[in-house]
Amino acid sequence: MGRIVGDLLDRTFNFAVSIMSLIDDLPNSHKGWEIGRQIIRSGTSIGANIREADNAITDADFTHKCSIARKEASEAYYWLKLCQHIGLLKGTKLEAAITESDELTRVLSSIVKKTQKHLDKEK
Repeated sequence: MGRIVGDLLDRTFNFAVSIMSLIDDLPNSHKGWEIGRQIIRSGTSIGANIREADNAITDADFTHKCSIARKEASEAYYWLKLCQHIGLLKGTKLEAAITESDELTRVLSSIVKKTQKHLDKEK
């Protein structure tokens, strides 16, 4: 039985789908390719790690996978904000992705903190 409650599995999957669509809007240039690779890697890794966390056997493994997903969400936020700042991407799709990456980072931070407190109490 899975450990992830709520819509986090769907949200992270949908975020990956939106990232894949957003990448098509990057310019066909060296900057576009390099930053695009970073965004795809971090933006799709969130959901993959959440899926692994959902199937974790131990609380420690669950926390570890959620922590990786949190770091990837934070990294995706960074690359998206960079694209916005230097004008590589614009528009509502970008703004929605920035907002969602920030929200995912916050949700995952909360999950990691709560689970870590639980693990510390068990010691």
